[in-house]
Amino acid sequence: MKIAVVGTGYVGLVTGTCFAETGVNVTCVDIDEEKVNKMKAGIVPIYEPHLDVIFERNIKQGRLKFTTDLKSAIEGVSIIFLALPTPPGEDGSADLSYILGVAKELGPMLTDYKVIVNKSTVPVGTAQKVHAAIKANTTAEFDVVSNPEFLREGFAVDDFMKPDRVVIGTKSDKARRIMEDLYKPFVRQGNPIICMDEASSELTKYAANSFLATKITFMNEIANICEKVGADVDQVRAGIGSDTRIGKRFLFPGIGYGGSCFPKDVQALEKSAAEVGYDFKILKSVMEVNSSQKIVTVPKIKNHFNGDLKGKKIAMWGLAFKPDTDDIREAAALYIIEELLKEGAQITAYDPEAMNNVKALFGDKINYALNHYDAINGADALVINTEWSVFRTPDFSIVAKNLNNKLIFDGRNLYDTASMKTLGFTYYSVGRKTVDSQ
Repeated sequence: MKIAVVGTGYVGLVTGTCFAETGVNVTCVDIDEEKVNKMKAGIVPIYEPHLDVIFERNIKQGRLKFTTDLKSAIEGVSIIFLALPTPPGEDGSADLSYILGVAKELGPMLTDYKVIVNKSTVPVGTAQKVHAAIKANTTAEFDVVSNPEFLREGFAVDDFMKPDRVVIGTKSDKARRIMEDLYKPFVRQGNPIICMDEASSELTKYAANSFLATKITFMNEIANICEKVGADVDQVRAGIGSDTRIGKRFLFPGIGYGGSCFPKDVQALEKSAAEVGYDFKILKSVMEVNSSQKIVTVPKIKNHFNGDLKGKKIAMWGLAFKPDTDDIREAAALYIIEELLKEGAQITAYDPEAMNNVKALFGDKINYALNHYDAINGADALVINTEWSVFRTPDFSIVAKNLNNKLIFDGRNLYDTASMKTLGFTYYSVGRKTVDSQ
């Protein structure tokens, strides 16, 4: 089988590479010539664990190719995936200009039957719009299918190769059979391929991400209450997570959700609901709470220093919105940095992968360390924003020696409060009693 993947962002590149790994001949298309040349040379443009191995292997074996020429890329293929960006517009709705632009280009190029697949996260009705844009410029037969992705950054290769489920949205039996054949190698262990209509498929992705964002936000609100009443959020989490109706996942409190999916998808679903006259009150609250949760450590820092942060040296561990990615989109660390800079603090940061992305944003407004111990050298406090594994079990004797004060503000609850008390640290976390070394 031969397929084309239009767009080599996070979703497109993972999609194309993983299909190639099962023996499919894949041509990835992108308008960025410099990026395409780098990929041809075997350079992976994003950081995603394990992607580089199968990327290099499939290029060498000739199953994964790259081009800027859309017309040549779709010659002889049976399926064309559209994995294009859908950034939020000024009003919060998903911007479909990239997808519809390519759809218009595809029309005159189609000469035989093809399945056009929306892999991007799109609002309900997008499949119809793509169909209309192509139909206006061709007489060839084709079908438009909705096939949302459910990839977690940091685990995308595993998620694609061993999916919990594959969702295919189409009313066409022909397109459904073709898509089922393509995905058979990925569901050999019995996980389902769920077929539905296009609108239901489009809504499924938004509903899934919005529900998970709501679950995270609810737990963050519980954590905030715990701090007010003296309860321990870890104990509450264990108590409710053991209920199989609730489950253990996505119940870890912290400094909010970020990344490329949850913020955008929650906003887009709320906007889509408003467009059809429905007031999605829960999602409005989720967005409001998450916005404030991102900087929940800032008041704690200010209060500890009696409201005066001018000249204070603050070390930061973690800049990416989550571990195992270099993605800083909507990362809490960015908002915390902004707030601390306003207060006159001096910041030195370290992240295993996201440093260059943050440098492009903040430049020399903050300092950048070579490693996590270097970051805390001479600092008045340590702020933890991302739960990278390297931060989970540091040598606390080095931490104590390098810090001016044995003071940690942990936005991800990495450490046991009893242990921190024994070690003599003043330790602020989320939803747990503050450990005061004084």
